[in-house]
Amino acid sequence: MRDFNYSKIKEQSWDSDILGLIAAIYKEAGKQELYLKQRPEELEKLVEIAKVQSTEASNAIEGIVTTGTRMRQLVEEKTTPRNRDEQEIAGYRDVLNIIHESFDAIPLSQNYILQLHKIMYSHMNNPMAGRTKNTQNYITAKYPDGHVETLFTPPAPFETPEALDKICEKFNRVIGNMEVEPLIAIPIFIHDFLCIHPFNDGNGRMSRLLTTLLLYRNGFYVGKYISLEAKIAKNKDLYYESLNRSQDGWHEGKEDSLPFIKYLLGTILAAYRDFEDRFSIVEEKLPAIDMVRKATQNKIGKFTKQDIRELCPSLSISSIEGALRKMVAAGELMRSGVGKSTFYVRVK
Repeated sequence: MRDFNYSKIKEQSWDSDILGLIAAIYKEAGKQELYLKQRPEELEKLVEIAKVQSTEASNAIEGIVTTGTRMRQLVEEKTTPRNRDEQEIAGYRDVLNIIHESFDAIPLSQNYILQLHKIMYSHMNNPMAGRTKNTQNYITAKYPDGHVETLFTPPAPFETPEALDKICEKFNRVIGNMEVEPLIAIPIFIHDFLCIHPFNDGNGRMSRLLTTLLLYRNGFYVGKYISLEAKIAKNKDLYYESLNRSQDGWHEGKEDSLPFIKYLLGTILAAYRDFEDRFSIVEEKLPAIDMVRKATQNKIGKFTKQDIRELCPSLSISSIEGALRKMVAAGELMRSGVGKSTFYVRVK
């Protein structure tokens, strides 16, 4: 088995891109702290939106889906799962809620990771819930012509518990001793977790939940207000590409983790900047139509009612719909499509 020595991270030289991303994230995190003190009640509505988006996006990456209405009802716990997909969605919701509410009481250890995995499958009968894999798994790519290629072979099942213990122990040591910058250590831990691929199923979703947990435990709370999972889902190809590029040589400890570190840090920074954009709209006490108008000015190309709702969390859906109708009537916006396919484009 390969060695995991996170103390070596401090000996590495990081390029200007990595250092720039870290500096920008710290700056945005500082600003977010000030924003939260100014408008905590209204910004709390962003939490509700982010929970729905995170649960929907992280499951959708794995092909687990339901309707938008059912998704909101499941996340808000206003209904019970009807099928296997909805059982998996409900499980993800439960783990995300636990992380939101109790992140500071969840230390990073194999035992706690297994507990979270078990909760993720608590709405269904999965004999491997909360247990590491019992069969060899592979990271594969399926091509349009139908052929499947093995991109990476994770450690064998018998090696997995020890590997999971080691990455938790090494991460906790360097973070506890303040040896390594958390924004470097977190992507490296998540990358190692994905390479170990410790479960028969649910590795991707667990990695995203652990990303949120580790960010919260190190003082980076952007995922509470802006869905990191939704950002990953929008750039899914880049996510897989950076992961694949960083896996070469992993078993020998010769991998280049830079592509994955840059990808994850870029995603975190983009989320912080989205938060700032949304706060700039919330902070002014404007009439509904002016708030919606300001929100539409941030949009290039097509956008939907849901896009505006994310930017205007203090407004009800009916207020947003009313403002959009007025702007269409005034010739400021053009509306196209019907039902769920409805979108808007700025005219002037």
